[in-house]
Amino acid sequence: MSQGAVGRARAQTGRQVVIVIVLALAVGVALAVLARRNYFFDLRVYYGALNYWARDGGEIYDYLKPFTPYGFTYPPFAALAMLPMALVPLGLAQVISVTLAVTTTGLVLWWLVDPIARRQGWTRWFAFAVVACLAAAFEPLRETVSFGQVNTLLLFLVAVDLLWFVRRGSRWGGVWIGLATAIKLTPGIFIVYLLVTRRWRAAMTAIAASTVVTLFAAAVAPDASREFWTSALLNTNRVGSLAFVSNQSLQGMLDRLHLPHLSSALWPLLVLAVLVVWVWRLRAVPRAIVSAVARRVPALRPATARPVDDVTGLALTGLVGVLVSPVTWVHHLVFLVPALLLLVDHAFAAPAGSRRRRRLLAFAIISYAVLSSGIVWIWEHNDKGVLGFVGSSAYVWVTLALLIALPLRERPLSDERGGRSSAGPEPAHVAQLGEGDRQPSGRPL
Repeated sequence: MSQGAVGRARAQTGRQVVIVIVLALAVGVALAVLARRNYFFDLRVYYGALNYWARDGGEIYDYLKPFTPYGFTYPPFAALAMLPMALVPLGLAQVISVTLAVTTTGLVLWWLVDPIARRQGWTRWFAFAVVACLAAAFEPLRETVSFGQVNTLLLFLVAVDLLWFVRRGSRWGGVWIGLATAIKLTPGIFIVYLLVTRRWRAAMTAIAASTVVTLFAAAVAPDASREFWTSALLNTNRVGSLAFVSNQSLQGMLDRLHLPHLSSALWPLLVLAVLVVWVWRLRAVPRAIVSAVARRVPALRPATARPVDDVTGLALTGLVGVLVSPVTWVHHLVFLVPALLLLVDHAFAAPAGSRRRRRLLAFAIISYAVLSSGIVWIWEHNDKGVLGFVGSSAYVWVTLALLIALPLRERPLSDERGGRSSAGPEPAHVAQLGEGDRQPSGRPL
């Protein structure tokens, strides 16, 4: 490399460092001014419940945080996994919680961003640093950290399973989804994903892993297990009002109509409709049905001949999971991260200056801006009227838009055969976010 080229590379690196520092400072100021202060509320609930159970001899599901209706809501296996928390001071538990959230978020972002950066010819560390700064301002992620929640751990377990073990046909495929489901029931939608995409071995492994650790928890803590599966699981008062503005699920949206009979009738219909759209977009509908429908309604003809790849499956399933769950607090929306990054990937795959690139980038930017804005909290105390109904469920509308309009990509033939693709074993290729023959743009980011 010539001396001039070395100088230009150093100048570019210097500019990138300055940009990252400025962006990080801007995000820090925005968080200091705009971010809600949750003071590890959920972690304090867990910490109190675990100490009540392990140190005071009480039943974990009997514990309620003083002066609140909130108690431990996770399955017994999660309680066993969190039990070491009772052995450390609260401050150390908070440090561990933040470290776990930052580490798991960083790994997922790296898996999803690095392939995009390499294909586009961007500086990889710079692309990751920019996305990491933007992620810090993303409301579901910052709420996860400030509440002391486990959502990023669950996303990590699901992502590493789908994008590494299941995709390579590993015998361990499904184990991590099973563990995530045993920790918190909502990742069970990814077991359904394995079933509808006919990954029978991985689905059975996930079910077996979840069952084994759940039975282990029942053997170790029979009273807690009996209480959870017969009583605590069905007691929605323990998690708060389903109409509360933080509940950005279909159930929460309908409950904010304040018409109980109507919402009870509409909810199963909306869930069914969303599940049908999800299965259709996964291209998991039997081909005979697809052909019959497409003959009558040509607009519904599939854009892909094969099922979607697992990054698209991860994104679509994350979207449908938060929609159909009765309770989807804002911090649960970390499962939208793969969909947003997939939008960006498809945008930069389109020709520079094309309408498709502009449209997809606008979609990604608007979705990110809305989900980072905290706009739903405007209607925290008054969600009446049309504007209140629409605005208080802004994140639901974004999630529905992503489910319907997210671009799709076919699963590689090598993956369909259950073999290892030609992408190679290194983690940067795990996400498989773009086609292998896509050429980098040669432009530094």
